[in-house]
Amino acid sequence: MAKVRVGVAGYGVIGQRLADGVALQKDMELVGIADVAPTLSVRALREKGMPYALYCAAEDKRADLEKAGIPVSGSLEDLVRSVDVMLDATNAGVGAKNKELYAKFGKKGIFQGGEKNSVADVFFHGYANYEKGIGAQFLKLTSCNTTGLIRAVDCLDRAVGVEKVAITIIRRVADPGDYHRGLTNALQIDQAPSHQALDLMTIMPHIDATGILVHTPVTHGHIITVVASTKKDVSVENAIEFFSAHPRIRVVSIAEGFLGNASFFRYARDLGNPRGDMYEIGLWKDSIVKSGKDLMFAINIPQESVTIPETMDGIRACMGMQKDRIEGTNKTNEYLGIGKWKDLA
Repeated sequence: MAKVRVGVAGYGVIGQRLADGVALQKDMELVGIADVAPTLSVRALREKGMPYALYCAAEDKRADLEKAGIPVSGSLEDLVRSVDVMLDATNAGVGAKNKELYAKFGKKGIFQGGEKNSVADVFFHGYANYEKGIGAQFLKLTSCNTTGLIRAVDCLDRAVGVEKVAITIIRRVADPGDYHRGLTNALQIDQAPSHQALDLMTIMPHIDATGILVHTPVTHGHIITVVASTKKDVSVENAIEFFSAHPRIRVVSIAEGFLGNASFFRYARDLGNPRGDMYEIGLWKDSIVKSGKDLMFAINIPQESVTIPETMDGIRACMGMQKDRIEGTNKTNEYLGIGKWKDLA
């Protein structure tokens, strides 16, 4: 069976991780990536010997790339013509414009969380609604926070049923290396309910969700607290068992040294993971407590890398590579090396 040919538009924080993720999938081929400027990410790609072919996403910017010594393989249109599916990781709003090009050539497209839901046929999550993405032309991924949140809630929902959740997101203000937020020394609260709670209900309409979001002046990871009302009474011990069985949830404890968000980033670097990335969300077993019949717990979201596995799932679904959500997500996990650490437990 021929490999699915994939292109990536936008080689920034998410785009470069998507490119690496596709390159690891043995049943996919990364045809190339597209960008418009010799950014640090593109310059680093050149210094690494151009392992991925670069296409210029705007013809009037080609000279800037060539002046910086970046070899250009063609235009964005050339890339789109050569692939089966495009992963769009451009800035919000750009993907909607690129969609017109994808549609023109009858190609499939998968957009990241920054785009409006209307850009796609299906608002997609690999575990929660994989089947809805099968054969669709355009998918949109959930945001990093929503992706990790749904993993945990879906895991619990499939085990005991979830009626409603209330969440609090302690949100990092910017990615490492970003300056667009300025230098801050404050916490900022958004108007409730948070869009992550609303997005969860779009993916999982049978669950009532609401939430509060607080921006914090840190860069490595978000932390989300969840209060879940379950249909069946569940003990802390049962919850640990359910979460521990999920390939994309890493159950940890404070005693092991996981004191907070920075602990996960440091651990990922110590593991030798590229860019200090971790595909799994972290879930503190110490945080799992009962409040009456409700269950409360806290998760860590590695915002730069958490959506990569679900995007690979999206390729599998829209291209019909696997028709079952477990088969599809398991194949993604296999190629990304997700969950292999559980074998050491």
